[in-house]
Amino acid sequence: MITFKDWEKLELRTAEIIEIEDISGSDKLYKLKVDLGTETRTLVAELKGHYTKEELEGKRCILLANLEPRKIKGIESQGMILAAVNEDKSEIKILQAEGLTDLGARIS
Repeated sequence: MITFKDWEKLELRTAEIIEIEDISGSDKLYKLKVDLGTETRTLVAELKGHYTKEELEGKRCILLANLEPRKIKGIESQGMILAAVNEDKSEIKILQAEGLTDLGARIS
């Protein structure tokens, strides 16, 4: 259990995936560039095998924007895309904020 005060620390924002690249030596990870309306960020996401580059480009998603950056495969990942994942990770579905048009809108 977390407190409401802990929940308030999470900064969830709408974003759009604008670029997708393969990462050399990885069969699970993509390097993504996302647009938050006021800034773009680079992320590393385990979406390969679940989405093609074409399926991801232009997709709106929900981003945990205030996650501490982390180096993954030598790339600084500046946030995390939220997704629903089954127990064995055979299915991953990106969460989307249907109907929200403004990039960077706060999710609460």
